[in-house]
Formats: sequence, C-alpha cells, structure tokens
Amino acid sequence: MSRYAEPMARLIEELKKLPGVGAKSAQRYAFHILRSSDEDAAALAEAVRNLKASLRLCSICNNVTDIDPCVYCASPARNQRMVCVVEEPTSIESVERTRAYQGVYHVLHGTLSPLHGVGPDQLRARSLVERVERGEIDEVILATSPTLEGEATANWLATALHRFPVKITRIATGVPAGSEIEYMDEVTMARAMEGRREI
Repeated sequence: MSRYAEPMARLIEELKKLPGVGAKSAQRYAFHILRSSDEDAAALAEAVRNLKASLRLCSICNNVTDIDPCVYCASPARNQRMVCVVEEPTSIESVERTRAYQGVYHVLHGTLSPLHGVGPDQLRARSLVERVERGEIDEVILATSPTLEGEATANWLATALHRFPVKITRIATGVPAGSEIEYMDEVTMARAMEGRREI
C-alpha cells in the first residue's frame, strides 16, 4: 500500500512512466509540483494538454509539428530534393545544430528491432519510398544511429531504395572530435578508417 495520499501516489506513478525517471525522481518532481504555486501547476497542466491537442505529425516527413507541412518541408530556402532520414524527431535538432545541412528530413519514429516486435511495417518509411519512386528526391542521407538496430534499419532502407535512381548515402562514423585515438574501440576505429577522406 502506498504511503502517499492517492493524488500524490497517482502523480508519482504517472511521472515514473517518463523516460529516465525512476521512483525517487518521480517523487521529487511530484513534491516540487505540490510546492509550486497554483499558477505554476496550472501552467504545467495546460502545457501538457496543449501539447497533446496542438501537435501532430507532418504529412510529408513525420516530424512533430503544430503546422502542416512542418517548417522544414514548407521552407523554400531548404533543398527539398535532399532528405536526411532520422530515427526520431529529437535527432533533427542534432543535425540542425551543425548548421551544415540545408535539406529536409524524414522521421522513421523508431528502428528495426525484431526482439521488440518492430519490423518494416511499424516504421514510417512508406511515404519516403513513395516520394523516391515519384522522382521527388535526388539524395537520401541515412542518419540512423550506429547501433545494431540503426545499422539494420539503414541497410534495409538502402536495399528498399536501390531500385530507384536516387543517390543513397550514409553518415560517417568514427573517432569523435576531441578524443584520444588510443581509447577508441575497434569498431569505432574501423569506421574511422573506412570513412577517411583526402585532405
């Protein structure tokens, strides 16, 4: 039986569902909300309600957006014929921070993971394949994570797209900037050697 009053116990249980939030963190957040002013608590509740009511997926790229199409797909300043494929909407910010990419995106909302029951049909890839098939895209950049699932997803997508006249590239992986080579594992070092370029 919970040692907290039912409303507090319920809030703690809901907060524990958030990624990276354990029991202790959930308790800390719940008590912080309890100690907050009524206005701050109401603003938090309204922000959550508004998030669910106002956001949807872009009809072109599957990014989370409040307008359709999203700001990237609607921008005339971006190269609409170059598409960077990412696993999740959060990955877009990582690419944007580089300020080196001016194309658009396609969000898969996951990776292939047979152990977790995620196959090709569970990924949001169909619209990407259809756009390539219609000749709307010149280059597809596969920017999935260099994990087992990310690599499997990139390989599956490359295979699915190779039958069309489109350039398919994979982001480079290797030694991170500012790190020491002597501490690199063999997979990272092998990728760095494979991805070397002339200077």
